[in-house]
Amino acid sequence: MSDDGENGTTPTEYSIDYSSYYNEMSDYAPCSNAGLMDFGKVFLPTLYSLVFILGFLGNVLVVCVLVKHRNQTNLTDICLFNLALSDLLFVLTLPFYSHYSVVRQWTFGDFMCRFTSGSHNTGFFSSIFFMVVMTLDRYVVIMHTQKMARYRTVRLGIVMTVSVWLLSLCVSLPVIIFTKVTNDSQRPTCSHVPNDAWRSYHTLTINVLGLMIPLLVMIVCYSRIIPILVKMRSAKKYRVVKLIVSIVIAFFIFWAPYNISIFLVFLKSEGVLPSDCNMESNLGLSVTVTETFAYTHCCLNPIIYAFVGQKFMKRALQLLKKCVPWILLPSNRDLLDSSYRKSSNVSRSSDVTSNPIM
Repeated sequence: MSDDGENGTTPTEYSIDYSSYYNEMSDYAPCSNAGLMDFGKVFLPTLYSLVFILGFLGNVLVVCVLVKHRNQTNLTDICLFNLALSDLLFVLTLPFYSHYSVVRQWTFGDFMCRFTSGSHNTGFFSSIFFMVVMTLDRYVVIMHTQKMARYRTVRLGIVMTVSVWLLSLCVSLPVIIFTKVTNDSQRPTCSHVPNDAWRSYHTLTINVLGLMIPLLVMIVCYSRIIPILVKMRSAKKYRVVKLIVSIVIAFFIFWAPYNISIFLVFLKSEGVLPSDCNMESNLGLSVTVTETFAYTHCCLNPIIYAFVGQKFMKRALQLLKKCVPWILLPSNRDLLDSSYRKSSNVSRSSDVTSNPIM
């Protein structure tokens, strides 16, 4: 994923840092990263552009639908809205990284270097944190319906929103502070100032806050939710169970390979793994591919968390029909209307789960 001269840096190193890995290897081993740079120059812009287009369109649609129906906002909608904003903040930085991977130099100045890297990192963590909040909200609603119903207010949603954004910003502050533009091989690059403390902090936050804790919360909460759903007399329960399982599996499949790659890079820098050109090349390629693959998860969030809901899908199709009148969607809309009328006849227990889950 290296793409700037012999001491190549990656387009995303400012936010999710493994740039010091490439810089250190140039000091200790005369390995050539030319093949990896050529691969990244073609692979990264293509994938970043695709992720940007799909992620931007999907999350903008989510935001527009929720804003249009803001008078009916509840805690779930607030979480969905902020999740979409987080993904938008994340994907809006990808064009900068795409350009960087092509020209192999940072041309946007020091302020944009810090701002883009901080936005990228904040969007990354806030997206994951809001998924955790939504998981906990589902758990509370289903396991403690009567006790917690009165506390699920818009005010609580605002407090949680501010808290999550502040936490994400605090976690990302070292990225903003230690990122700067430097002249490397006669070319300006945007990268972190490498040091042992930063490397340890980066590995800890990415793996613990970015994967282990969220995955643990999902597994614990959903493992208790699923048996309750199975016992409910609802026609939608099996679809809800499949949705829950898909959320956990998708999160693990998309993010675990990248986190493992980052951890292996850390072990390499600590001397645990052998220092040879073959290991360097394999780790570089692994980080490049798994990172870009992980980024595509932000394109799935609108589908997983919003578009699977019948009510939300109906609103989205109505908005598309209004904004893009030449799109023919009568059959889909009629189907959704029929399904929505049918869902209104399910039991009260089904209604409890439909809002936070579907």
